[in-house]
Amino acid sequence: MIALTLSHITSVLGGTLRLAGTDTPETVVDGTVDTDSREIGPGGIFVAKPGETTDGHVFVGAAVAAGAALAIVERPVDADVSQIVVPDAVTALADLAREVVAIVRAEEDLRIVGITGSNGKTTTKNMLARILESQGETVAPRASFNNEVGAPLTMLRVRRSTRFLVSEFGASGPGEIARLAGLVEPDIAVVLMVGMAHAGGFGGIEATFHAKSELVRALRTGGLAVLNADDPRVRDMAPIAAERSGTVRWFGQTPEADVRAEGIEVTASGTRFTLTADGQTLPVTLHVLGAHHVMNALAAVAAATALGVTVADCVAGLESLELAERWRMQPLGSERVRIINDAYNASPDSMTAALRTLAQMTAPGERMVAVLGAMSELGEYAGEEHDRIGELAVRLRIPRIVVIGAEARRMFISAISEGSWSDEAVFFPDADQAYDYLMTELRDGDRVLVKSSNSAGLRFLGDRLGESFS
Repeated sequence: MIALTLSHITSVLGGTLRLAGTDTPETVVDGTVDTDSREIGPGGIFVAKPGETTDGHVFVGAAVAAGAALAIVERPVDADVSQIVVPDAVTALADLAREVVAIVRAEEDLRIVGITGSNGKTTTKNMLARILESQGETVAPRASFNNEVGAPLTMLRVRRSTRFLVSEFGASGPGEIARLAGLVEPDIAVVLMVGMAHAGGFGGIEATFHAKSELVRALRTGGLAVLNADDPRVRDMAPIAAERSGTVRWFGQTPEADVRAEGIEVTASGTRFTLTADGQTLPVTLHVLGAHHVMNALAAVAAATALGVTVADCVAGLESLELAERWRMQPLGSERVRIINDAYNASPDSMTAALRTLAQMTAPGERMVAVLGAMSELGEYAGEEHDRIGELAVRLRIPRIVVIGAEARRMFISAISEGSWSDEAVFFPDADQAYDYLMTELRDGDRVLVKSSNSAGLRFLGDRLGESFS
């Protein structure tokens, strides 16, 4: 974090300062801010956030032992460290992030990009960050730091030397993106797609549209909206950008898009396509698996070129990225048995894309195996969406469909109803039983997709299979 005095931080948070040791209100702190005491180092700022299963106040002592110079707390704690007592630690975290970004933006050359969408946020964030890193100091979220805690923690990593801040905004309900994006008012708002992810929390696809459009509404006046030309709901966000006196830059596969892709070819080692942007046409080879990541790459290029990055530098950045993120289309195993571990997150759209990628990357003489778990946060749509995925797996002629967990059982039933006979589709109540089956079933030439939401835990099954066949 940038250097600020204890009195300045206290004023921003509207809290009460309790000094310790030799500290005074004018003592300066500039360490890393975190809610995890294990991540605190010398001079750090520990935010004691109450949690669902534990309370951050319990770990203030551990943070002090690790070198914390300040604790932001909701009640005073018996620890030898200066403390700012606030009504709500999460609100305080957001207020501090807003202040830090505002100071740097006012005094330095900081450009801010916000990214949202039902799928692809983390991959797009990583692609854009990789491109921008070659142009100047770039701050981007670790993993999927995109919620009410993760997004402000990312913003607080901004320093006066930071040139680009890439923020990823997720949400499980209306208003969350508005609150998070409102902390920084991005110069560029990237909207990838409006799909069924989290539809249960939003209350349907139209409510999801309104929630994702909150990022465009949060644009800085005169900013740029980078929108998916292939998604009709995202296209409908263009008038919202106009309300902010903003402009629109389109990406997609349609010929009218400002940044577009043609000739997409998916293989087991990556995806090739031809990129057209700013009047230039260049070949691109993504090492990140899956045709669906081409759209994420286009979004990253559209944002980066708007920030002055050349198309050639964009391509170099994209091609240097070996993996989108752990557990996201992550290749494991060996050429003998290839495991694709994509079980960090799942929605109907991402499940469909992953299954199609499996079909596209499996060569003649090789066998497709789909290991599938539940998709979460679909609410009343869960049953029909699980049915649809089971049917799709059969229609893609996947000869081995392994469904795991009671919440995913409808995939298995729908696969059987669609025509998956004998032992082509099997069901197991847990991952251990599925692992035992797969260890006897998998053979040379198999290409195995492991796909589920994070809550299903199949990412660990994917890791286990990867180790077994490495």
